[in-house]
Amino acid sequence: MVNTNLEWVAMSDTAIVTKIGTFIKNERLKQNKTQVQLAQEAGVNRWTISQIENGEAITMLSLIQIMRALDILQLLDVFSIRHEISPLELAKQDQQKRQRARKKDHDNTKNSDW
Repeated sequence: MVNTNLEWVAMSDTAIVTKIGTFIKNERLKQNKTQVQLAQEAGVNRWTISQIENGEAITMLSLIQIMRALDILQLLDVFSIRHEISPLELAKQDQQKRQRARKKDHDNTKNSDW
């Protein structure tokens, strides 16, 4: 079983880039793609693929292009902002809800010119 509880905070920036590169290489090999094939699909140089797989830094744009070519963009879902309502805010909203309907004023023809 793989330990998915990595100590990201304790890792150096270089170690994190290396971990990402290893992941990218693993995904590429699982899909049976060469570096050249992946580079062509991603629209980057083969050298860029080699760089990330060897633990060297690449641009964020290149990483996104590679992730798109590997069909793993769903990994970016962790960056989605979810608006969560606090219990206090929820209670305030419940208090502001209408409790009953208001009787309609059908008698507004008295002031009409008709």
